[in-house]
Amino acid sequence: MILAEKIVKLRKQVGWSQEELAEKMNVSRQSVSKWEASNSIPDLNKIIMLAEIFNVSTDYLLKDATEAPSSLSGSSEINTLQISLEQALEYVENKVSMARLNAKGAFLLVCSAIPLFALLALAETNKLNLTPNTASVIGVIIILIMVSIGISFFIRSNHYKSDAFLIENEAFELAYGVHSAFKERLQKFTATYNLRLSVGVSMFILSSAPLIFTIMLSGGSDITLITITLMIFMIATGIVIISPVSAKYDAYNRILKEGQFEASYSMRTKRVGKLAAFYWPLLTAIYLAWSFWTMGWGVTWIIWPVGSILFVALAGLMELLDKETP
Repeated sequence: MILAEKIVKLRKQVGWSQEELAEKMNVSRQSVSKWEASNSIPDLNKIIMLAEIFNVSTDYLLKDATEAPSSLSGSSEINTLQISLEQALEYVENKVSMARLNAKGAFLLVCSAIPLFALLALAETNKLNLTPNTASVIGVIIILIMVSIGISFFIRSNHYKSDAFLIENEAFELAYGVHSAFKERLQKFTATYNLRLSVGVSMFILSSAPLIFTIMLSGGSDITLITITLMIFMIATGIVIISPVSAKYDAYNRILKEGQFEASYSMRTKRVGKLAAFYWPLLTAIYLAWSFWTMGWGVTWIIWPVGSILFVALAGLMELLDKETP
């Protein structure tokens, strides 16, 4: 057994990643990768450090014929999943695809009230002989359809979860060259991430500006309804802009956290799914009970736009609280 093979074997026996061994050796992770790939040989001082860290003799490390001490040879080797560059890139693509589907679902949920507001605005102008009650009924039906389609996008995103299972739920290490390649990709992508994040957040902040401007000018109710639709559209667009880039940024960082097992993302996804399964039936029950109790169908529709935005806010709050948990 040559030195490179011995380093790999000893490292896996103690359950360290290449990055953890590099930290203990005060070298870069690339150095450890080169040692294990036989592309370079550690100097004498590093050989001595390796012997001390793994509690073996320098003879064992340097002499191919020397066997490991019984205390080491009898220990069980921890098998660590190794991720190639192709697997890592596929993981990032899957996470981005999943985020795009979720963003489409969120967009439909948030925008589901826009047709209702538009129909009510038409009713206010007495066009198309549309009464407020008729506009409310048609608008609520459209809301239910858009919510159903939006939830279907969330369900379709489950297709990518199985492909990401290993990296999301198993400890792993990267093949030689993957860490440096992804670190370079992350550095290049950071500028794009910051720009789109800034644009998305700006849309959230500025979304209420048209409504405030209309109210200050004492615009009619039809104009107010139109500006509300614009506000909702800006919020939904901000979600679509931020979600994919955030997923890609998180995926890059997950890959670079090689060997550090974290299943928090999977847990958050499951919690959001459970929230949706409980939230929407409850919201429907409240809407029907309120509507039949008051028979105010022209007013109770407000529960849907408020409920759609509240669901997205609750999902975001769950993730925020999860990130703040030590």
